Amino acid sequence: MLQQKAAAFPYEVVEETLDNGLRIFVVPMPAGGLASYWSIVRTGSRDEVEPGVTGFAHFFEHVMFKGTEKMPGSEYDRIVNGLGADGNAYTTDDYTAYHLGFAAEDLETVAEIESERFQNLSYSELEFRTEAGAVFGEYRKNRASPFGVLFEALQDAAFDVHTYKHTTIGFEADIAAMPEKYEYSKSFFQRFYRPENVVLVVAGDVDPAATIDLLQEKYGAWERGYEAPKVPVEPFQREQRRIDIPFEGQTLPILAVTFKGDKMKPKDPVMMAATLLGELAFGATSDLYKKLVLDEQRLQALFEDFGYTRDPSLWG
Repeated sequence: MLQQKAAAFPYEVVEETLDNGLRIFVVPMPAGGLASYWSIVRTGSRDEVEPGVTGFAHFFEHVMFKGTEKMPGSEYDRIVNGLGADGNAYTTDDYTAYHLGFAAEDLETVAEIESERFQNLSYSELEFRTEAGAVFGEYRKNRASPFGVLFEALQDAAFDVHTYKHTTIGFEADIAAMPEKYEYSKSFFQRFYRPENVVLVVAGDVDPAATIDLLQEKYGAWERGYEAPKVPVEPFQREQRRIDIPFEGQTLPILAVTFKGDKMKPKDPVMMAATLLGELAFGATSDLYKKLVLDEQRLQALFEDFGYTRDPSLWG
């Protein structure tokens, strides 16, 4: 008797695409009465192609919590806290993700507040300037880390034309000038925060059909309008590059050895196997880590980063 192989992902995934292009994935699973709600905008620092305005994908991670005219930020916070929900957001080179964990019985309320801010975000120029200043403060804080300084210089040296040249938070000069870009920020939101550029994922103790009907009700009127940027193609690198990076504070020497890796190819088994190489060869359970960090103590730490990016990036 043949035994059926277990699926890599053991839960049903129900997918639906609304008429406006919004993609929805619902994953029903036993979760003790809990649910998770992810709004993923397929825009990150990769999409910042205009000169002088890097950092805006990350900026919206902050300003999206300012709310709308109907639901100001203070009201959004009151509702989320009242639900006992756990919410946050983060930005990468390729996307920006907003997530909430909550009791499944509150799904309708969560869909209401999330759909409201994604379709009707509103913030004043004063709020914009305040948040832009906070982003610059975050950048300066990152500069206190030798790893932040290293990564910023590494990206800049590795890429000539592709937007991976700047890190997710952006170039320093652009972030410093951000408070003067209020009008540009509104155009950024109008271009990128559109239904055909967003993916919703709802998982937990939820009913797929009822969830899709709810999201159709909340997001169905959201109008299309996404404008895909023309991201420059990085030319092939033909020789080694080396940089030495000074650090103003105190740190042990840090060495980064990186190569141009491939872009994410989820259906290519060879590429997917290659992404595992970093953890297998250099991770905390690898022979090399045991030898250099634990046994011989030649290194304080050994890290690997084999990226999962939309375009070819660095593997190190």
